[in-house]
Amino acid sequence: MIICGLDEAGRGPLAGPLVAAAVILNSRRVIKNLNDSKKLNSKQREVLYKKINDSGAVVGVEIITARQINNRGIGWANKEIFKRLIKRVAANKYIVDGNLKINLKNKHIVSVIGADATRKCVMAASIIAKVTRDQIMRDLHKEYPNYGWEINMGYGTREHILALKQYGVVRYHRDVYVTTVLNRMGNIND
Repeated sequence: MIICGLDEAGRGPLAGPLVAAAVILNSRRVIKNLNDSKKLNSKQREVLYKKINDSGAVVGVEIITARQINNRGIGWANKEIFKRLIKRVAANKYIVDGNLKINLKNKHIVSVIGADATRKCVMAASIIAKVTRDQIMRDLHKEYPNYGWEINMGYGTREHILALKQYGVVRYHRDVYVTTVLNRMGNIND
């Protein structure tokens, strides 16, 4: 049976895309030290990213932009990104990290909360998605250096929120998220 693990990175940031990966591990190549990407530091993720890609694993990546999230919502984006991956990567069973109900005709899809900490193929997908998204954010930082995206990866850190107040919103920000955070934070003083 061919099992494909799926996970996403970037569901909650104020800026940047949602990135998801699908991984079918090569059963003849064991990758040591796989873990949930959130439990690894950036250097560990980078090493494992390379090992996964060099192992003969089947890897698929999809990206949904901040503009698409602004237009359609994060709920749509989260389901859509997994649907796209499932349609692209052929497997007998798909394990999606989280609690999503995804129905596609003739596809065996199981959503498992915490699968990124228990299933190797989902751990690998979490690493691929996180490393890919982090690189995108480092690239976007070069275009908009005032927001500190090379460090905060688009998340709502104090520095990012202060930069939003000073420089405003750019096209890579998620409008609803930014508005909600700024309204909730009120006045932030240096």
